[in-house]
Amino acid sequence: MRRLALAIMLVAAALGTAAAAEPAGRDIIADVGRIVAPNGVQENFKLRIGGIDQWIYTRGQDRRNPVLLFVHGGPASPSAPTMWMYQRPLEEYFTVVNYDQRGAGRTYLETDPEVVRPTLRIGQFVDDAVEIARAVSKRYGKRKVILVGHSWGTVVGMRAVLAHPELFHAYVGIGQVISMRDNEKLSFDFALAQARREHNGKAIGELESIAPYPGDTPITRERIVIERNWAQHYGGLAAYRGDFAYYFNAPLLSPEYDDKAVKAIDQGSLLTLDRVLNEWLQVDFKPVTKFPVPVLMFMGRHDYTTPSEPTAAWLAKVQAPYKRAVWFENSAHLVQFEEPGKTLVSLLEYVRPLAQD
Repeated sequence: MRRLALAIMLVAAALGTAAAAEPAGRDIIADVGRIVAPNGVQENFKLRIGGIDQWIYTRGQDRRNPVLLFVHGGPASPSAPTMWMYQRPLEEYFTVVNYDQRGAGRTYLETDPEVVRPTLRIGQFVDDAVEIARAVSKRYGKRKVILVGHSWGTVVGMRAVLAHPELFHAYVGIGQVISMRDNEKLSFDFALAQARREHNGKAIGELESIAPYPGDTPITRERIVIERNWAQHYGGLAAYRGDFAYYFNAPLLSPEYDDKAVKAIDQGSLLTLDRVLNEWLQVDFKPVTKFPVPVLMFMGRHDYTTPSEPTAAWLAKVQAPYKRAVWFENSAHLVQFEEPGKTLVSLLEYVRPLAQD
């Protein structure tokens, strides 16, 4: 009788499943990623930061774990709608906090862009990061947090740590910016060398039209687009591939983002880049010879979006309580997506032991 009852239940469940509408991709990913551990945390919420509402996303299997605050790239390329691709294993060992910066993603939708536009300065982004670090430390009962910056987020992240080292256990740079002008030259030289090797007339013509690059001519958005298009075509964004739609399409399946928020990514990028470009191009951390907290650089061997060579050179010279270079041999700029396993292992082996509350 017990077997018969079980069989009836299984048949009924199967029939019910068949009758129900097929779930959307977002719903499936949301269900797979749902945190059910008794001491876990999964919450999306807004905080009033720097005078505007900004969206925060926190996930972790155990509240006792260290807090890892992730500062996304771009400018205005939020990590929240792509975190489902790689973050789940990290959540077993860290409470991971992402946030949509001012002018980015869902935060873009919260405030009139014309109100936000005058505030889009690197200094304000840094103040926001510091304020968020304080807020999440208090919310999750931690003395300090680990700060991880990616790409543009490394500019914000490094300045936040330099300004308030007392808030941070350690700093991890992924796709670190040390000198924007050095980066631009290395990216251009790489793209032109690859184009000449392949006898790619179209690429050679476009790249030579902006040479010498960056040179003494202003680095306009148009010149950057030409350089980036070809550097990324030759694998400078995602190693070994010129097609990286998988990354740009990932928000379409994000449980955190609806269609309106996905559209806001491009809107925010246009708004923010227009405001911060000139200031961003002047970024240069080479004069920084002492770093106040442990510093680790996760460097893609094939990164020609923010080339790793200047980062490795800076790290070799800087004085810090602890420092480590971690090379990702099969990655370009998207280290956490391209080698998520090594990202996890590196954070566990080198970073987590530094977070002693």
